[in-house]
Amino acid sequence: MLAVVVTGMPGAGKESVVKRAGAHGFSVYRMGDVVRDFAERSSAPSEDVGRYASVERETNGKEIWARRVLDRVNRDSAEKMVIDGCRSDFEIAAFREHFGENMFLLAVHSSPKTRYERLVTRGRADAPKDREEFDERDRRELEWGLGRVIALADHMIVNEGTLEEFLKSIDDFFEKLSYSGIGNL
Repeated sequence: MLAVVVTGMPGAGKESVVKRAGAHGFSVYRMGDVVRDFAERSSAPSEDVGRYASVERETNGKEIWARRVLDRVNRDSAEKMVIDGCRSDFEIAAFREHFGENMFLLAVHSSPKTRYERLVTRGRADAPKDREEFDERDRRELEWGLGRVIALADHMIVNEGTLEEFLKSIDDFFEKLSYSGIGNL
């Protein structure tokens, strides 16, 4: 079993990594989807999903979202998977405990300016309305420990160039991982 856990600030390009992972034969688990599923079941308003995630961490443990994703992983039989959206070292610990040496932490990085422009352009329901809201979301993510997770990454892909350059970097990563294994990246 091989698990690539993907992390990065909102708008850095994690979704592109996830899409390319599927093309390389990896099953995909999105932590954000799990959060949204649980929030919907609890009738949390869609604009409060981030707050809901925080309350769940305070109430059920800082690794709660990792545990809930692992519940889904355990129901499936995937040999290669990407888990998108790790935000804290508590979540890393839960994944490392589960996967051991078969876990690889990948960070995607882009500047705040680039990420803000992407988030506004993509127009999702959770897109920031202005720079102040964007900065607040970044602060919340960093308070959860996302900065520490990025710093602990086994590998980082920087996404500041063209989309074609970024997609090539992603494909190169997955090809090298498939041929060389975790220990040789």
